[in-house]
Amino acid sequence: MPHHGNEEEHNSSANQEQQERQQGEGHQDPVIRDNRKVDPVTGQARHPEGGHHADAPAAEPVDTDGDALAQAEEILNGVEVPAEESVAQGAGHAEAAELKNDLLRLQAEYVNYRKRVERDRAVAGEMAVIGVLNSLLPVLDDVDAARQHGDLADGPFAAIATKLENALKTYGLVRIDETGVEFDPTVHEALIQQPGEDIEVDTVSQVLRSGYRSGDRVLRAAQVIVAVPA
Repeated sequence: MPHHGNEEEHNSSANQEQQERQQGEGHQDPVIRDNRKVDPVTGQARHPEGGHHADAPAAEPVDTDGDALAQAEEILNGVEVPAEESVAQGAGHAEAAELKNDLLRLQAEYVNYRKRVERDRAVAGEMAVIGVLNSLLPVLDDVDAARQHGDLADGPFAAIATKLENALKTYGLVRIDETGVEFDPTVHEALIQQPGEDIEVDTVSQVLRSGYRSGDRVLRAAQVIVAVPA
């Protein structure tokens, strides 16, 4: 009869030898690697090395509450402008000269534009003053008529009329009312001509209505009587 005890001992010994051989060969369990690009727990992207790149700087928060113009100015002030030699070495002498000419032309255009704007502003201011002066000429005619009739010889209204005339003088208003001067068609309007004595040229003998001018601009010619040589 076969011996069962010996057979069991032989199988047990064989199994033990197989386990020892596997341990000696360095047998390891299979390793499972997670190559997913998005972390299922945090929901953030994974980098190939499992972390953030060392060279990638962290994004700075954008200040949306600041003034956009101030931020743009700060950025432009931080930009270093290369010297002309550097530009010439990097882009060539022809490109550098062309860039310099463009900048000079742009500067000249800006200067001309600024002068034109200042000139237009001055003209607009002058025209506004002239408009006000023209609107007050009928008032001055009434003041002259009242003074000729003796209504403004004295009293508060005489003082008010004088203040008005002095105030308008500060804006360049000049009265044209001289007599005995040579007739000038640019500032005089001859309503009557009559022979004169001891004169060689046409002369203003009487002013019927005063004229006015502001600077070199004649607002209204004076209506006069002209004496002509006999």
